[in-house]
Amino acid sequence: MLKQILGVVLATMLGLGGAWYATRWFSDDSHPTSMTLAENGDFTLQSVNGSISLDNFRDKVVIVYFGYTACPDICPTSMATLKHGLKQLTGAELAQVQGIFISVDPERDTPEHVQKYAQYFHPNIMGVTGKPEVLAEVAKRYNVTYRKVEISNSAMGYTIDHSALLYILDKKGNVREQVQHVVPATELANSIRRLL
Repeated sequence: MLKQILGVVLATMLGLGGAWYATRWFSDDSHPTSMTLAENGDFTLQSVNGSISLDNFRDKVVIVYFGYTACPDICPTSMATLKHGLKQLTGAELAQVQGIFISVDPERDTPEHVQKYAQYFHPNIMGVTGKPEVLAEVAKRYNVTYRKVEISNSAMGYTIDHSALLYILDKKGNVREQVQHVVPATELANSIRRLL
């Protein structure tokens, strides 16, 4: 009986300690809930029409995704999620939204190729890429991870392992939400609408 009582007391103390720590972590200013354009989000990458900066879309809600066009499953799934989320919006809402697909595979993905890929999913999605060192810096700002993985005995030669989040930025360029790539379309649309 004494062991059971001690077990309950210990579990309660651990639970309270965990709750206190979580409260401190989430209220701590060193862990912001959004990233600002100047500190984290801004970039200038190459599109089919030349250099494009995030600053060009300051009056729109922007959804950013990092991937590559030869991706066999995660990227098509993510792009389909974005496509169906955008389809939930009205014409007036859609006019205030810009999707950006950033290819982290500049070796294969030219601006023309990545644009064609992005447009296949929705006309409001733009494809961009850049030099490896520039992409690495942009990815770091968004806490995106990716790495090239060589594949022997494959026509592809290599694949790229990468994180799979959709980043939703408000009209000032602040990252406000990070959404899983398999989120329901209505949930993604509602996340976008909150920032319009």
